[in-house]
Amino acid sequence: MQATPDHDTPSQEALLNVIGEARALSEALPDLLVEAKHVANTVAAGWHGRRRAGPGETFWQFRPFTMGEPVKRIDWRRSARDDHLFVREREWEAAHTIWLWADLSSSMTFRSRLAATSKRDRALVILLGLADLLARGGERIGLTGMTRPLSHRNAAEKLAAALSHSAPTLSLPDTHAIGRFSEVILIGDLLDPIAETANWVRRVVASGARGHLVQVMDPVEETFPFAGRTEFRDPETGTRLTAGRAESWRDAYRKRLADHRAELDELARKAGWTFLVHHTDRPASEPLLALHARLADNADAATRRPMAAGGA
Repeated sequence: MQATPDHDTPSQEALLNVIGEARALSEALPDLLVEAKHVANTVAAGWHGRRRAGPGETFWQFRPFTMGEPVKRIDWRRSARDDHLFVREREWEAAHTIWLWADLSSSMTFRSRLAATSKRDRALVILLGLADLLARGGERIGLTGMTRPLSHRNAAEKLAAALSHSAPTLSLPDTHAIGRFSEVILIGDLLDPIAETANWVRRVVASGARGHLVQVMDPVEETFPFAGRTEFRDPETGTRLTAGRAESWRDAYRKRLADHRAELDELARKAGWTFLVHHTDRPASEPLLALHARLADNADAATRRPMAAGGA
């Protein structure tokens, strides 16, 4: 049966949804933080500094001494065990700012029978897990449009506390605090009109920052398995739409989704960003590993640029 609400109902329903979701988010965050830390621990072995020689306190490796280098760089204790001179290199350590953001709008609360978690909860696990990993590496982490960057071992807990007092919003985050050489990670279903996302990306690019887009999708949103008479409801406005034969929409839906994703991929490519897709029936460790590799690649590239500009 198709519902035909009066004109005031959608806005009232949307307001009640926002209040209820804010409360549900606050209650869910402690458990999501625990899950995020477990996921972070599974990839922590691969997260260890920048693995590049430079200023720092952590020992990296011994390498043969090269003629022309200052003699003070020689490690005499190590050299005494061999017929060659060796230099002790320390691992390059330099914190930079990474801004995180997860879409907490009503559409992200969707969860089908094919997934054990909602898109919102998975996005938060990715965000908090990444915050925990970054904090271990000494990075400065902030929530875009919500907090100042933090450099603290318990940054994930502090971000979770800030999120527990936030209200779902339909808009992309403010970019005012994003500065040059920082990185931004945007996590959500990214189903907003492409023009809105493109405008936001352009503002971040203009600030001199780099970014990563992470699209979190429920498997049902990929396959569109619906058939027969089916009612679809917009969780953000309460609007309802009934299809007499939902299967007749399947091909058009899949094409539109594929076109939208191709536009996101092209948008990221032109901006010099990265783009990845994650489905909620897959482990949360997968996007964390992918983001770790991409952040590490960007950090290595950033350290090489000043060296090339400054000469030997």
